[in-house]
Amino acid sequence: MRPAHRDPLCPCDTGLPYHACCGRWHAGAERLQAPDAQALMRSRYSAFVLDDLAYLLDTWHASTRPAALEPNPAGLKWLGLQIKRYVAQDEAHAIVEFVARSRLNGRASRMHETSRFVREDRWYYVHGELR
Repeated sequence: MRPAHRDPLCPCDTGLPYHACCGRWHAGAERLQAPDAQALMRSRYSAFVLDDLAYLLDTWHASTRPAALEPNPAGLKWLGLQIKRYVAQDEAHAIVEFVARSRLNGRASRMHETSRFVREDRWYYVHGELR
C-alpha cells in the first residue's frame, strides 16, 4: 500500500501546506487575490522560491514593474522568510519589513527589505528599500 500524498509545506514558513497557503494565490480561482499586503509578500517570496516569474510580474505594480525577471541562478537555495513588521497604513497602503535568507554555492546571504504595497483592484508590490 502506497502512503497518501502529502502536500509540501509552504516555502513562506507559515507551517501550512502550500495549497492552503501561497498556492491558492499562485493558481486557481483565487490567483492574485491575496487578502492583504502581508499575504502578498509571503506569496511573492514563495514565487521566488518556486521561480514563478509570471506571478512575480503580475503582482508588481505597473509603475515600477521591470520588463522581465531572470530565473534563480543554478544552485540557489532559499532558506527562509521572516516577517519583521507589517503595517497597514490605511485600506490601500501597507508596509512589510522582512528578511529572506538564501545560499548560493555555499555562500549564505540575507536580504532585509522594507517593502511598500498598494491596493487598487487588488494588492500590488510597489518597491522596496534594502536595509
